[in-house]
Amino acid sequence: MASSLPTKQFLGASSSDLGSLHRPHLRKLSPPTLQFSFLQSRPKKIEIQAVGSTYGTHFRVTTFGESHGGGVGCVIDGCPPRLPLSEADMQVDLDRRRPGQSRITTPRKETDTCEIYSGVSEGMTTGSPIMVKVPNTDQRGHDYSEMSKAYRPSHADATYDFKYGVRSVQGGGRSSARETIGRVAAGAVAKKILKQFSGTEILAYVSQVHKVVLPEDLIDHENLTLDQIESNIVRCPNPEYAEKMIAAIDDVRVRGDSVGGVVTCIARNVPRGLGSPVFDKLEAELAKAALSLPATKGFEFGSGFAGTFLTGSEHNDEFFIDKDGRIRTRTNRSGGIQGGISNGEIINMRIAFKPTSTIGRRQNTVTRDKHETELIARGRHDPCVVPRAVPMVEAVVALVLVDQLMAQYAQCEMFPINPELQEPMELPGVEPASIPL
Repeated sequence: MASSLPTKQFLGASSSDLGSLHRPHLRKLSPPTLQFSFLQSRPKKIEIQAVGSTYGTHFRVTTFGESHGGGVGCVIDGCPPRLPLSEADMQVDLDRRRPGQSRITTPRKETDTCEIYSGVSEGMTTGSPIMVKVPNTDQRGHDYSEMSKAYRPSHADATYDFKYGVRSVQGGGRSSARETIGRVAAGAVAKKILKQFSGTEILAYVSQVHKVVLPEDLIDHENLTLDQIESNIVRCPNPEYAEKMIAAIDDVRVRGDSVGGVVTCIARNVPRGLGSPVFDKLEAELAKAALSLPATKGFEFGSGFAGTFLTGSEHNDEFFIDKDGRIRTRTNRSGGIQGGISNGEIINMRIAFKPTSTIGRRQNTVTRDKHETELIARGRHDPCVVPRAVPMVEAVVALVLVDQLMAQYAQCEMFPINPELQEPMELPGVEPASIPL
């Protein structure tokens, strides 16, 4: 067996130890600049993801586009295959979100017609990423010429400059509510999955505009319907309070001002077990999704802040056995979530929206080059965002629930469930989709 020079000797031995290498005919093998080191760390690979534009783990949605660019949309990754899907499924909610619906919304005219570019074949999802795009057709970039120099108070103009050092001036770029088109389109897909798989329904409505507050006991969440919500332009299911809300919006609209409000959202027939302890609690995920919407300022679920006025004996939801032998709660101050996990009761939450930042009244501000000035914002904007925020809230809630549904199915239903304690998430008798061969 031929001998070889040990690596350790070659790297660390003195010249006397390697005297045989000093012979003239071998000197070329060990030039003085030849060095080896196995302690050098490899350069780290820096990976930059689509920071802030993607939500979800199993049902992942990435939105793209800007208010005055070529268009906006989304890419949905993780949608189950063999789900019947067409543009019409998304268009219903996109029409509820679109501008120019009535006198209490922005007058910008957009049809918001969506087109599916991938992930669907012959009316069925294929399991590959679904790309949806909506073109922008009514941009007016010149309306924002003054705002290219001066910051709109309480808008994202200044903070985008602080963070990136550059921004898209026209329409607010990614901070525009037009970005939510991608969420609403993806949310429509999520709602369809939830409805078909587990019978879950998600409904949102306007429960407050400025100082007009709809009393909670006037709405029956067990029997609330979409038709009731869509029966008026403000999307309040109570006709009397709807008229008061519309009047409140009209009052500020004619004065070039704006008001905020609250959107209430419920989710019925949510399977038990969604959500995880500690950092991934269901209410934490819902809060994150809801507060990622433009103009949001607050989130509460169940008894919310009002629960702080109660004692434990007043607040606790006592258990009972219903006529079908299921464990239920007599009250629902927990809002359908306990310990970060859904308990099968109706999930209810409320999201507060601030008054629209861009108004047609003179305000003090500063320019990008640090000079104080006055600004009257131009462009077309909602005097109150909450009527159009309703489908946006439904969409993000659906995205959370479908992602959590998939997580629960993957972790806790791989093996047979414990029927003494658990319930199947799937509706009984769900028919498989018919696949053309």
